[in-house]
Amino acid sequence: MKAALLATAGLALTGCAGQGRASDPQDRFMQAVAAQCGKAYAGRVVTTDAADASFAGKPLVMHVAACEPDRIRIPFHVGDDRSRTWVLTRTATGIRLKHDHRHQDGTSDVLTMYGGDTATPGTEERQDFPVDSESIALFRANDRAVSVTNVWAVEVTPTRFAYELRRPNRHFRVEFDLTQPIAPPPLPWGWKN
Repeated sequence: MKAALLATAGLALTGCAGQGRASDPQDRFMQAVAAQCGKAYAGRVVTTDAADASFAGKPLVMHVAACEPDRIRIPFHVGDDRSRTWVLTRTATGIRLKHDHRHQDGTSDVLTMYGGDTATPGTEERQDFPVDSESIALFRANDRAVSVTNVWAVEVTPTRFAYELRRPNRHFRVEFDLTQPIAPPPLPWGWKN
């Protein structure tokens, strides 16, 4: 059953190119991420910003947990914290990255669903997501003005998946080894079976 669902998701994402969009780097990027559907990987912080010390000392796991025709949800676990999910959505003009943050009881955090849309075609291995206006307003309303210049990036190659955040005086990057799958973790907070 799981194999059939994965195959269906892969075919659906492959079909995205046939829905008025020529096959392009963004379609190939989404297909490469979807190829990991159902799999989980351990990661490590590869940057040295002191703000990341709490991440660097805990097990980091990403799980490509849900693949739909134009949306992929990737929970990112930091130790026992299952509050984060990266949501990649293929839009008519590019790819959108949003961060779904939940409390342990499953309710949304005040800072949730922030992110941005691609501004360029990127490559089949890397997509950049400058912060969008909705997220800027959310950050300003919640005393997080430091985040209004955020640019996130996601990379996928045959051997590595990476998530990155950049802004002036801040660089965070975590990488996952796609050659070494691990057992999938529990579902993120707020997800239903």
